[in-house]
Amino acid sequence: MSPSRFSLKRQLLLWLLLPQIVLWLAGAVFSYRLAGRYANEAVDATLLQATRSLARQVKPMGNGLLIDFPRAAQDVLEADPSDKLLYTVSSPPGKFILGNQNLPSPPAAPASPPLGQAHFYDGEIEAHDDRPAAAVRVAALYLQFGENPKAQQTMLVQVARSSANRELLARRLLIDTMLPLSVLIVLMSMIVWAGVGAGLAPIARLRRLVEGRKPNDLRPIELDAAPQELRSLAQAINDLLEAVSHNVQSQRRFISDAAHQLRTPLAGLKSQSELALGEAPPGPLTMRLARVHESATRSAHLVNQLLALARTEPESVTRQTPVRLDLGRLAREVTAELVPRALQQNVDLGYDGPDGDPDCASASQLEERQGLPDPAPDEPDRPVEVTGIPLLLREALVNLVDNALRYAGRGARVTVQVRGARDRAELTVTDNGPGIPEELREQVFERFFRGTHEGNGCGLGLAIVKEIVERHGGRIALYAAEPRGLRVSLSLPLAVS
Repeated sequence: MSPSRFSLKRQLLLWLLLPQIVLWLAGAVFSYRLAGRYANEAVDATLLQATRSLARQVKPMGNGLLIDFPRAAQDVLEADPSDKLLYTVSSPPGKFILGNQNLPSPPAAPASPPLGQAHFYDGEIEAHDDRPAAAVRVAALYLQFGENPKAQQTMLVQVARSSANRELLARRLLIDTMLPLSVLIVLMSMIVWAGVGAGLAPIARLRRLVEGRKPNDLRPIELDAAPQELRSLAQAINDLLEAVSHNVQSQRRFISDAAHQLRTPLAGLKSQSELALGEAPPGPLTMRLARVHESATRSAHLVNQLLALARTEPESVTRQTPVRLDLGRLAREVTAELVPRALQQNVDLGYDGPDGDPDCASASQLEERQGLPDPAPDEPDRPVEVTGIPLLLREALVNLVDNALRYAGRGARVTVQVRGARDRAELTVTDNGPGIPEELREQVFERFFRGTHEGNGCGLGLAIVKEIVERHGGRIALYAAEPRGLRVSLSLPLAVS
């Protein structure tokens, strides 16, 4: 049996129920044979009595026989029309005198058969006219007669009865015996089924405890009510979880500490390289300083992303309390903060959503709004409110817009939109840049994976966004924008009223 199909419950039921079924079948065979033996004994007793009664009706007279077999005695033997007694009297044995000539002869009769002792055997009456062949049980009795002891003759008296009634009696005895036993087997199987299910319930509970966990949930498993065997298993799992948690925390502390330690010298290196670029004359040295400045900028960005990633870890999140906040206002603030950078990169960055501020809109959006009537003051857009940690949600928005500014290219257009739909808040960042191929849209959420070699990103932005969104019970997806570009859709549950 393959490991994927192995079932402990199936194995237990198989080993518990299979012996019961085997014993039940063995009991049925034994009961049938026992019932057949008892039925044979009952039938043989009847045949023996009928044989002796018939023998008494054949009386020796001199060297001959006087058959005193009135009609009344014949009617007694044939009283049951469904199970008639068939009889034959022959002397010497095999020479018919009285009765039915079709009764089977005794098998391999000895030269000197035992006298006065009935012999029982099974035989078959051959088909005759419109009567089919029938199996019968026969009793044969050898007797001697004659006045001269030296010239005794042998007489054979046979009485037979159909085996059908014997089989019917055996089946009735079998049914009467096996029916209560079958009911007991069924009840026992139901008890075993329920017992196995109750016994394996702690295993199912342990499975649910493990299956319902997130990959980063390394808390100990609580299984106090489980049997001793499962407690040992749970303790072993808890020891493993503790070791894994210790290693993960050590790695996180190392990344956080290293990022903090690298932040200051990288900031100094970046500043000094900027000053050197401003003072150095054009030439090969200036090109080298530019590369140093680019590397310092990229390293500083990587350190900031690592610190942001550390803030999204469960230990950091649990120390912060979620609050109710306006997602549209937060998106507006982030967009406004990044507008100067967008202008430096010649990118048209704008916001479109509830409570939209025209000052935060892009130049193209302002042009589109010219000539349109202002919205009525008594019909303001309803705010799109969510429950979350403001610092983390701000970090997610900054990373989304930062990615769009980095990879959309100069002269591109980036739009941030917020909408409320039913019980969800939808935030999208759309650009008309080169986009991301469809086959890479799932991989870009992996840490340190970059969908393109353009730009100076580090492959952590979308991974950080996904971590933050999932910790807020949301989801993120990438779609192709029309006619070209990328649309990043972020969905969060609306705050409960």
